[in-house]
Amino acid sequence: MSRSDKRPLKGDSLIQFPTEYVVIDIETTGVSPCWDEIIEIAALKISNNEICDSFESLVKPPFKISTFITELTGISNDMVENAPCINEVLPSFFDFIGNTIVLGHNVHFDINFIYDKSLKANIKPFSNNFIDTLRLSRKLYPELSHHRLIDMVDFLKIDNSTYH
Repeated sequence: MSRSDKRPLKGDSLIQFPTEYVVIDIETTGVSPCWDEIIEIAALKISNNEICDSFESLVKPPFKISTFITELTGISNDMVENAPCINEVLPSFFDFIGNTIVLGHNVHFDINFIYDKSLKANIKPFSNNFIDTLRLSRKLYPELSHHRLIDMVDFLKIDNSTYH
């Protein structure tokens, strides 16, 4: 899927694999960019298969984090009490990633949150091109019934001892 009328400035989904990219991941208070908030944003800059830089910030939401979300993400209200709000974090995050291609598993989810929160904060919209490894896994392994990240880690026998 490419750009939609709902997010006209959103970058294109790519299938090629670059030598330089930024892996991103966010944690949120739920699944809706309209009603929920980003509570953590992280990124790794990769160049020639090596991590060359990283970015990580907790984000203080405008409301309390539910017990369910704390159990799911490991992020508590105490952890975000003194964290910056999303309007403060996004400019630094955008400076970090620049115009680099972004990569992630089910990265549409992350990008839609970041895109919508940037518009709400009157910051330039997130428009980097991106590669969604969920989309790639479905293309490469159509025989699998599930393509969640944990399923792919198990299927490909990848060490996930540092998961989350």
